[in-house]
Amino acid sequence: MNSTSVRQAVLADLEELAALFDQYRQFQGRASDVAAARSFLRERFNHGESVVFICHDGDAPVGFAQLYPSFSSVSLSRVFVVNDLFVHASGRRKGVASMLLAAIESYAWSFGSARVTLNVARGNESAQRLYEARGWKQDDQFFMYHRYPDAP
Repeated sequence: MNSTSVRQAVLADLEELAALFDQYRQFQGRASDVAAARSFLRERFNHGESVVFICHDGDAPVGFAQLYPSFSSVSLSRVFVVNDLFVHASGRRKGVASMLLAAIESYAWSFGSARVTLNVARGNESAQRLYEARGWKQDDQFFMYHRYPDAP
């Protein structure tokens, strides 16, 4: 019987993570590019710019979550942004996303973080239900805006 486990990823996990990250990007509508995924993740590792958790079902990697550290000036504390959370189809409906969220939360709270933030597509109702079931709250105080560079 396989056991499912989550741990903080290290550089030695790069190949497995790159494959999952590429699948995540495809899920988000991007073209497959494993080399670019690998390079992007390697840069985050090399510069300590993110924290990645990986989930295995037995020996098979089935999911990951990537956190970016930031700070809240108002609360004078650290915050984390969950920019990426992905579970491969083979890991869905097995508690993998919940395990990844638990690892993220534990990590953030160990640093005294004021909050962990994530964005979810409005149409991704199953993810919204999971987040709410785990105690995450939809922001009712702030709107989120983005500014993109002008097209050339």
